[in-house]
Amino acid sequence: MSDPFFKPVSGMDLPRFAGVPSFMRLPHLGFDHPRVQDVQVGIVGVPWDSGTTNRPGPRHGPRQLRDASTMIRAENGATGVRPFELVNCADMGDVGPNPADIPDSMDRITAFYADLKARGITPLTAGGDHLSSLPILRALAADAPVGMVHFDSHTDLFHSYFGGTMYTHGTPFRRAVEEGLLDPRRVVQIGIRGTAYDREDIDFAASVGIRIIKIEEFFQRGVADVMAEAREIVGTGDTYVSYDIDFVDPTYAPGTGTPEVGGPNSFQALQVVRELDGLNIIGADMVEVSPPFDESGGTAFLGVSIMFELLCVMAKRLAA
Repeated sequence: MSDPFFKPVSGMDLPRFAGVPSFMRLPHLGFDHPRVQDVQVGIVGVPWDSGTTNRPGPRHGPRQLRDASTMIRAENGATGVRPFELVNCADMGDVGPNPADIPDSMDRITAFYADLKARGITPLTAGGDHLSSLPILRALAADAPVGMVHFDSHTDLFHSYFGGTMYTHGTPFRRAVEEGLLDPRRVVQIGIRGTAYDREDIDFAASVGIRIIKIEEFFQRGVADVMAEAREIVGTGDTYVSYDIDFVDPTYAPGTGTPEVGGPNSFQALQVVRELDGLNIIGADMVEVSPPFDESGGTAFLGVSIMFELLCVMAKRLAA
């Protein structure tokens, strides 16, 4: 059971529109806080989008996601899981990026997550563009490659952009395979779709053993069957979960930089995470929520609802 110190503020005690927002109304702790050694799951913001190549804005994602997350309550209505009673959760703040320097920002992110790992804190991240996942993996997979379940409309497996730029939101998992952070035979990418320049990313995936489940196959087989295969691919080993909000159809999640039509609805977006139950998740992220394109705030609320589903499966596993 969790410590009462780590319980979120209830909307019955303080209205959800009041107070200083933190992720899911949890206590906000820095590394120097005397209770940080008791944190089991830390929710972290990575307000950084220097890897974006078209429509910027995800650097503002963590702030909007925090605000939207004040609507999250104590119990998962579908699964019955009460994560805040299973493990000690806290808002660990934001990584401070250098918006003018990609390598320096990645070093800062890696150092922050290495500190979390050293303290035994499992991170749940709010991005940020998808390049954010690479420096996180550099910390979490420093000792051995991990598996990954990746929800996205794009593979993010490209070699480079613009004649040799190696670090963009379209290249993180190519770099992660090359750097030995991901075991490609334990990586599954779900929801891939849209127009393309060529098949370079698809060919690379095939050459190293990454399993790509395109959206047509996803809809043909259904959530339960696809996710059963995903669980089989990653197995019982350490697994990272990366969730790009553009996995979801832009009808339901318009607030993102690179939307692709023909995706899952918001209910299916939650279902796929529930099917991760039992996996050994060492970290997870929600990326590419872009407030400038999210006038209603609905994309951010879907994003934090997905984060809550991720937290539920992570907490249940950690408490087992």
